[in-house]
This record gives sequence, C-alpha cells and structure tokens, in this order.
Amino acid sequence: MTDAKQIIDETVKSNDVVLYMKGTKAMPQCGFSSKVAGVLNYMGVDYADVNVLADENIRQGIKDYSDWPTIPQLYVKGEFVGGCDIITEMTLSGELDQLFDDQGVSYDKDAAEKIREANS
Repeated sequence: MTDAKQIIDETVKSNDVVLYMKGTKAMPQCGFSSKVAGVLNYMGVDYADVNVLADENIRQGIKDYSDWPTIPQLYVKGEFVGGCDIITEMTLSGELDQLFDDQGVSYDKDAAEKIREANS
C-alpha cells in the first residue's frame, strides 16, 4: 500500500465523516468544495476536512482510492458517498438525512429542511 493510500485509508476509517476538498471547511478554494462544505457546515455535521491542495500525493491518491475523478469527495463511516452533484442531489431529496440517520451521524434536521425549502 502506498503512503498516500495508507494515510487516506486511516483518515477515512478513523473519522465518521470526511470531506476531501480543495481548501478547508473554513476557507474552501473552489465552488464545488464550497458547496459541499457549506451544506455540511449549515447542517452542523462534525466532519474532518482534508485539503488536497496541500499535498499532491493526497490529491491524486484520493482519486485512485475511490476510483472517482473529481474533488470534493465525501466519506461517511468509511464509505465513499459522492462528489458535489451527488451530495447536492442527496441533500435535496432527503437521502443525505437518511444516510446520516442510518449511520448515527448527528446533524441539524431543521437546517436540512431549510435547505430543501430554499431550493424548492
């Protein structure tokens, strides 16, 4: 196992929710990362953020790890969930709430509902 893959594997498995993104949750560096971090922040999800811009090995490594070509990438309880489009769709449909409920991840249900109301 490569160093990057091992680091990614340990990070994904040791945190309930992880977002691999460009930038940080406090200062996203691209619109797609900003959108997903914004949803998680608004919903009050406690998550680890990994700035792929800080390490080229991690930036490429996460794409290889998930076999998914784009960033951001969201992981919940060690499982790859998706990128920006998938997370947006899941948020609006309520599937993200269901995933969090099923996995025991705490979040603000009222905030999730407000996101859907604002986008309906």
